[in-house]
Amino acid sequence: MAALQQQRRRRLRSFRPTDGIALQEETGEAGAAPGAGLPLLDLASNDYLGLSRHPAVIAAARAELERSGLGAGASRLVTGTRPVHLQLEAALAAWLGRERVLLFPSGFQANLAAVTALADRQALVCADRHVHHSLLAGVRASGARLVRFAHNDLGNLEQRLAQARSSQPDQTRLVLSESLFSMEGTSPNVPALAALCRRHGALLLLDEAHALGVLGPGGRGLAHGLEGVHLVSGTFGKAFGSGGAFLAGDALLGDWLLQASGAFRYTTALAPPLAAGALAALRQIEAQPGITTKLLARAHHWRQALAAAGWPRPAGHGPVLPLLVGDDGAALALQECLEAAGLLAVAIRPPTVPAGTARLRLVLRQDLPCGTLPRLIEALGPAPSPLTP
Repeated sequence: MAALQQQRRRRLRSFRPTDGIALQEETGEAGAAPGAGLPLLDLASNDYLGLSRHPAVIAAARAELERSGLGAGASRLVTGTRPVHLQLEAALAAWLGRERVLLFPSGFQANLAAVTALADRQALVCADRHVHHSLLAGVRASGARLVRFAHNDLGNLEQRLAQARSSQPDQTRLVLSESLFSMEGTSPNVPALAALCRRHGALLLLDEAHALGVLGPGGRGLAHGLEGVHLVSGTFGKAFGSGGAFLAGDALLGDWLLQASGAFRYTTALAPPLAAGALAALRQIEAQPGITTKLLARAHHWRQALAAAGWPRPAGHGPVLPLLVGDDGAALALQECLEAAGLLAVAIRPPTVPAGTARLRLVLRQDLPCGTLPRLIEALGPAPSPLTP
């Protein structure tokens, strides 16, 4: 701990929702950050569609709470399975065009289960340089050999796969990527990625946690309708406004997870109210297919406006807009500056991102009020000179 730089120390901050789009920090600390205790417009959380406070979602969770209680009380294979779990799994399978879906209490558990189901000690895992920590934890748990490829660089991935195929043609090869990288805001060319994996006989696990509900046809993600994506990982804690996660694949792989996955078998089932809320959120997404188009159009407008104001244009086209700052201290100072103006956007620093690439992670949500963008640009002020184009 003594060696940990002050600018990279983390602290917990408690926030109380004041309405659907603002938070108020609850703190009694001396030297609290500017804006502490005042309402802050939330530009940090992943509730992209504002469904966490949608009346239909809350009503569904409340009804299931009365019906089933707060917790499931046991694992899915003991007494933890409720009708709502089966209903949500079936609805997701139909929506995604997959044969089988299994629910998990968290995205971390789902990714751990996914990797260990597809890879073992004899396997090779090729992972994008920026995949989520949970996927890397899964690789370590599987005992597979890990190689990394440059972020969204399919040429570099092909070199890795071709070399592995040549040296050990019978070896299991697994590729790990995401459809929307949560700290970069970027997406790979998923059809080309899937085709590349098919050519080289590699399995493909795609983490769609941040894309589902937002990207792809009807918010179904970038893997929807594609051959060669063997397993999709998704969560309910982002666009679905709930909690928990799932894996979606074919029937054989789903049964293998059921029979062999410790991460599924040895944990208390997803809380029934969360499952009910996620199911209600799915129905809302199905009923409003145009909501994602409007959100992405607004994200494009925000990117253009930030670039016009002198900031590096945030990469990607989804609702995650990373504003590169560079220095850790400068990112923290900018976070405090925004909080003083009543805006909450969190500085992301190493080791979450590479050294020298500290950033503010701006998150666009469909329920943000008009006027948020000019307010943000005014609070940001001029871009740091080393980053000005």
